[in-house]
Amino acid sequence: MIDPKDMEACREAIRHGSLSFHTASKLLPARVRDPALALYAFCRLADDAVDLGDDETAAVLSLQERLNLAYEGRPKNTPYDRAFAAMVEEHEMPRALPEALLEGLAWDALGKEYQTLSGVFAYSARVAAAVGAMMTVLMGVRDANALARACDLGVAMQLTNIARDVGEDARMGRIYLPRGWFAEAGLEPDVFLADPLPTPEVRRMVKRLLSEADRLYLRAEAGVPQLPRSARPGITAARLVYAGIGSQIRANGFDSISHRAVTTKRQKLGWVGQAVMRSAAGMLMPQPATLYARPLPEVAFLVDAAATPASAPSRTSAVLDVLAELRAREAIESRVPQLAPAE
Repeated sequence: MIDPKDMEACREAIRHGSLSFHTASKLLPARVRDPALALYAFCRLADDAVDLGDDETAAVLSLQERLNLAYEGRPKNTPYDRAFAAMVEEHEMPRALPEALLEGLAWDALGKEYQTLSGVFAYSARVAAAVGAMMTVLMGVRDANALARACDLGVAMQLTNIARDVGEDARMGRIYLPRGWFAEAGLEPDVFLADPLPTPEVRRMVKRLLSEADRLYLRAEAGVPQLPRSARPGITAARLVYAGIGSQIRANGFDSISHRAVTTKRQKLGWVGQAVMRSAAGMLMPQPATLYARPLPEVAFLVDAAATPASAPSRTSAVLDVLAELRAREAIESRVPQLAPAE
């Protein structure tokens, strides 16, 4: 069981770091909400350490050490690590799932670029769908169809995040929109990064990404009835809150460079109310055929790991390869001599 003091620290971290999830989590039953908050606190702080820290490589390698210790049952002495380790033990969380998140954060540290939508899906699988799969495991659900729909929801949420943060990411020198889309539009990514502007071409890319998110939000809805009844309102609320961010981007004319889409507390409460009503109505509706849609190819490894953890192929070597690349780059950079000033 998670120590109550550690649990309170996790609640505070989410309250200040992810208001949307904090709002939706209030609808989850306590037996799911507490381990979910522990999971989100660990993942959110790890993500922040990579995105906001001075040394992304060190942050990722530190996360690898923290995962190793947590799975060995001797976590680092922080409330988030202790709570995460307790969650892992109690729910028998497949290691491949948090390792997928680690791999995605390593991709960020390496500055990996995504040429196609499939590449963006692969990144989203690691940094978001992996969390959706872990949430499903926390609910005691390991059905492959339900897991595939949870991964759809995770990818949809990440696409919404990318659409919202185009300007913010560009000012940090990052592009998560498929670079191939820039080529199709006749734009040079480096030119865009030097002076990010909400041109019609860029707005069309944002619109296109949100259309993909909407398609996955609809597929994800089919998985909600497969979850425990008491958990359905919370998951539906999370889906509505994130989709609401997409609606705000549309209201801004798909300009997420001059504006950052925000939603109000009143809107969030409205979506929570909708979630409760939809969950109740959903009990009377027939099972949609989209429940059986094949998982996105980019998330299939997550579904396999969560549904059949004993027989799922290990991905540890793939993660270690990425981390080895990080270490090698760090070693090379540390050996590069500083150029002497020109005389």
